[in-house]
Amino acid sequence: MTNKFIKNYSISLILIIAVGAMVLYKLLPDPVEPPVAKEDPLAWYPPDIYSLVNSPGSDLILYGRELILHTAKYFGPRGSLAKISNGMNCGNCHLDAGSRPYGNSFAAVAANYPKFRNRSGKVESVEFRINDCFERSLNGKVLDTLSREMRAMVAYIKWLGKDVQKKIAPKGSGVPKIEILNRAADPVNGRQVYVSKCLSCHGASGEGMLNPDSTEYSYPPLWGQNSYNVSAGLYRISALAGFVKYNMPYTITQTEPQLSDEDIWDVSAYICSQQRPVKFFEQDWPKIETKPFDHPFGPFADTFSGARHKYGPFNFAKNKKQGK
Repeated sequence: MTNKFIKNYSISLILIIAVGAMVLYKLLPDPVEPPVAKEDPLAWYPPDIYSLVNSPGSDLILYGRELILHTAKYFGPRGSLAKISNGMNCGNCHLDAGSRPYGNSFAAVAANYPKFRNRSGKVESVEFRINDCFERSLNGKVLDTLSREMRAMVAYIKWLGKDVQKKIAPKGSGVPKIEILNRAADPVNGRQVYVSKCLSCHGASGEGMLNPDSTEYSYPPLWGQNSYNVSAGLYRISALAGFVKYNMPYTITQTEPQLSDEDIWDVSAYICSQQRPVKFFEQDWPKIETKPFDHPFGPFADTFSGARHKYGPFNFAKNKKQGK
């Protein structure tokens, strides 16, 4: 083997590695400052996605992130892999692909799953939870748990929470709780809040805003046939209110909310009062006494009506968890 051949081979190999690194780099997002104060010792900060460059398994993790951000491109009505969902993205509810603290983040998933949940009455895997969202929030059908797409999403979610201690739910994980209102939430006032704060992005009829090629939503539908169904987690008014308080309008920070708690409860009531796909799961809440106080569908372990469970007042629930 001549020195010239070795030199040319080495140059070619270096070029291949450089091009590969550039392609991987283009898949990475622009850096975003976490929306929590960095001096907070209890806060969760997502790992640096740029650390994935040239690391083993990074292609699968980045593919999982892509699927969560742009689910509809792969599985929506015009999906390139399958047409099994309503056109929303996982990232519409799990902001910044689940990496935004207080934005329904995936911070606590790796540390806590498999996990027993009262809704199903059994221990659930990460794969189960992903398919649960496909059936509820995406109003669609489940994925093959052995598929590359499922493995990619699981890999990404576990990577996000890789530094979280086992059985810990750090500050900034999931949807934050909001203080219970001392009156019933008012959809009439909520409509006024919606018109002034939400309509410009989500539309007069809650239809959302599609991107130019109509493959996914720039702003998701909040009700109607293309939105999440009545069995999705955000159909519970306290969950939606917690999400709205810390994330809406989209440009706010957690330290500078634009709405009062009363307006947040009311606009959540207005959104929950609108029509959306109806889909129930007979296996939900095998022990009815474990239902969250604002789960609006019976049977109930108490004597309050569905409307009371949906809109409040929730003074009957002061000792009841706001859990799932």
